[in-house]
Amino acid sequence: MTHRVRSGARAGLAAAAAGLLLAGCGVGADPVQNPELSDGEVTITFNWWGADARTQQTLDAIDLFEQEHPNIHVEPQYSDWNGYWDRMATTTAAGDMPDVSQFDQLYLASYADRGALLDLSTVANILDTSALGDKMLDAGRVDGDLYAVPTGGTTNGVIVNTTLFEQYGVPLPDTSHWTWEDMERAATRLTEASGGEVHGISPFGSDSFSLTVWARQHGGRLFDEEGKLAIDPDLLAGYWQRELDFIDSGAAPSAAQLTEKVGLPLDQSDLVTGKTAMSFIPAGQFSAYQAAAPDYDFALVNWPADSDTEPGFQYLKPSMYWAAASTSRHPAEAALLIDFLTNDTRVGELFGLDRGEPGNPAFRRAIEPTLDDSGREALAFTEAMSDEVGETPPITPAGASAIETVLARYNQEVLFGESSPREAAEAFLNELGDSINAAG
Repeated sequence: MTHRVRSGARAGLAAAAAGLLLAGCGVGADPVQNPELSDGEVTITFNWWGADARTQQTLDAIDLFEQEHPNIHVEPQYSDWNGYWDRMATTTAAGDMPDVSQFDQLYLASYADRGALLDLSTVANILDTSALGDKMLDAGRVDGDLYAVPTGGTTNGVIVNTTLFEQYGVPLPDTSHWTWEDMERAATRLTEASGGEVHGISPFGSDSFSLTVWARQHGGRLFDEEGKLAIDPDLLAGYWQRELDFIDSGAAPSAAQLTEKVGLPLDQSDLVTGKTAMSFIPAGQFSAYQAAAPDYDFALVNWPADSDTEPGFQYLKPSMYWAAASTSRHPAEAALLIDFLTNDTRVGELFGLDRGEPGNPAFRRAIEPTLDDSGREALAFTEAMSDEVGETPPITPAGASAIETVLARYNQEVLFGESSPREAAEAFLNELGDSINAAG
């Protein structure tokens, strides 16, 4: 089929580009174990992505840090997501990676595997991670070594517009023990009751977080410990078939309607504008949806599951991380900044839920009195789920950082009938597998 030829060509080009870019990553010398802080003047660079509100919060945190440590000057570097990783790759290849950087799970292994990140066990004399649980810290490990400290974690949930269900007289099933059939039935009834003005659900189909949870719920996983793709093509095909089933039943909007909404900001999403009543989201986004739609009441509930589903399919996905460069000339001071961002409760108060539900319990206690109802509900949901989450899955391996883009592309082919779910699953696995192999 022609689409597979095109996909293979794209994979080759992507792999070649990744190899050229990352092969030149600046790598530091063997790190000093337990480095000492300097008494003299020191300047370190600190890099993050985010909108204006996050930038101001982070600048305020830097001010606090510099007041505590007047001999250390922190030079801020920040941008939006779109340009962040291009600049990171360029500066890292030149051996000038920022001393401390905000990191994402998609890129962690790629940089760690090439020696660009500092092994944080070497700065354990300065960086205290004891407040974070093992499951949280495991998400920052690559091949057993800790290269990044998660800022916090989130599970995946279902956001429900209870106002719309009440408005159209459609009862919600018991969401503490609901099945996929329960969800589809309720969503279809809402679509019908509204005369098609509202659809019951916006389905998943193109993000690796929901795909990972789907795979775990059905006894599989996305990647193995060796960094290879481990998901069965039938399982991936079932993920996309579930999406098609929602559309075919009328529970979800059509393929064309879904495509129109791709890339829109949150405040223009169908969930916020009242065009759909349920959606799969990272729990950490719940407050943002509620704030964007104050005329609606939302609830956050767990995924539906079949009666024979084993517990532990949910997991804590890191919101983002703090990492240090292996090339840093000031690893002690870089570690001190990460320690401050991880443990000083004033930072927790500044950041709130902006970088996810905090991994440090002291941060959670500090911000809880300041949260609105939706913030407290999101925090309570994640804490309630903490007893149900399973082991942290292997992180996205080197070569797979484009998984979201590749997944979305094949999802489009499925939605518009260009490929069957099984055909798209095989092509997706071939393309991403080639990219991972090329990076290895």
